[in-house]
Amino acid sequence: MPRFPYDTDHTVGEKNIQFFGLDLHNPVFFTSALLILFFVISTLIAPEYAAAILGNAREWTLEHAHGFFSLTIAVVFLFCIYLAVSPLGRIRLGGPMATPDFGTPSWLAMLFSAGVGIGLMFWGAAEPLAYYTGWGGTTPLNAIPESAEARRLAMTATIFHWGLHPWSVYALLGLALAFFTFNKGLPLTIRACFYPLLGDRIWGWPGHVIDTLAVVATIFGLATSLGFGAIQAASGLHYLFGIDAGITTQVGVIVAVTSVATLSVVRGLDKGVRVLSNVNSVFALSLLAFVLLAGPTGKILSEIPANAAHYLGDMLPLTNWFDREDKAWYQSWTIFYWAWWISWSPFVGMFIARISKGRTIREFMTAVLLMPVAVSIIWFTVFGTTAIEQAANGVGELANGFTEAPLVLFQMLDNLPMATIVSAFAVILLLIFFITSSDSGSLVIDTITAGGKLHAPVAQRIFWATMEGLVAAVLLLGGGSTVLSALQAGAITTALPFTVILLLCCVSLYRGLSHELGSLLNRAPSESGAD
Repeated sequence: MPRFPYDTDHTVGEKNIQFFGLDLHNPVFFTSALLILFFVISTLIAPEYAAAILGNAREWTLEHAHGFFSLTIAVVFLFCIYLAVSPLGRIRLGGPMATPDFGTPSWLAMLFSAGVGIGLMFWGAAEPLAYYTGWGGTTPLNAIPESAEARRLAMTATIFHWGLHPWSVYALLGLALAFFTFNKGLPLTIRACFYPLLGDRIWGWPGHVIDTLAVVATIFGLATSLGFGAIQAASGLHYLFGIDAGITTQVGVIVAVTSVATLSVVRGLDKGVRVLSNVNSVFALSLLAFVLLAGPTGKILSEIPANAAHYLGDMLPLTNWFDREDKAWYQSWTIFYWAWWISWSPFVGMFIARISKGRTIREFMTAVLLMPVAVSIIWFTVFGTTAIEQAANGVGELANGFTEAPLVLFQMLDNLPMATIVSAFAVILLLIFFITSSDSGSLVIDTITAGGKLHAPVAQRIFWATMEGLVAAVLLLGGGSTVLSALQAGAITTALPFTVILLLCCVSLYRGLSHELGSLLNRAPSESGAD
């Protein structure tokens, strides 16, 4: 085990190269850029071939590694619960005297916007409706489609996919990054999480590999979401106003989102991302309140506590990975989600770390785990119940059940008062969520490729924000949804090695926190940093 306290004489930034106003880490920046460039060019040359290869890799991953994914998620979840309730929860990120950089409302708003906002908009009505109607021929735990059991499981399975288990992945990596950076003086890069296991070797090729994988996974995940988000936004504009939903509109959406995201990135966390996140939260709460009041209000209010109870009751059968009777549903939905969340963990985890200095581990875990699951229960109950009620009662286009995921939200809103105005508001909210995901992702990639520096040059922030939009636009122009599906499959496949990284991170973090707690206990009680 490496010596403690940590040797801070070394820094990843020692290998940085100053280049046209950029502060680039060698070899992470150049290796990542070359890999991204190679993928984009090869995919554009043969989009269908690339999609087939990566699609097969995704299917193999989901088929043969489903147990490993489920086990990893369960272990990480239990580990996070342990950290929250154990004496280790007393440790404060940044040291005993550290204070938060952001107020609690802004902190929670940024957690919401970066981690779950965009997904809740896309799947809020669509996912429960898909499970309830048995879209694709499968339902959670083999419930009979459109039955009372299917209705219950439609809500609990959706909340399960967006609740405690997946957010524990973000919480683990976010906590590890924040602790080793703010408490141990290591750079804010993924490699820093493994100092207790690798020691000074994190400055060599093992660390370069870890950081490069994180950059590639993040840029691919963000470009995929930006591309699919452009498709959804274009579909919404077509549904509302008859605007052509083709490639021109999709690229136009990407250009608009990237432009605003670039301005936000230039302004930084406090003046850019924080402001947009606060706006997002207000807009999202407004839309939530409207659907609650305009939809089946009484049924929604009665189902919120019921869904919370059912979620806890159905957690074990939904977690189980042995001899699942609903294997097709379990692999195509649950394991897909687990892989997707893991592949996004470097991005969201690092962003959470950047905004969480000054919080105790107990406070950190409570917020990062409980806030999203509370939001998920309320959000999915409001939107999911409204959509299911419309489908069950033969109202509007949802009488035909689940058709296309990007359109379900607009089809549901079409049956409520002021449909056009509210749907236009939803499109705007969707775009703002994409902007906050893009600018926060750019800050993360910028930090990693600058060797963990929190304040890299403005030119570098602009470079990565532009690169995300460019990759998404080029892929759309070159192959549309086929290419984006290939990119998504690649992101899912990269989740498999990250499961190993997450498990090792548990061990490494426990060692580091145990050492820190020992140091705190040797100090005076007034300096212990206890809650």
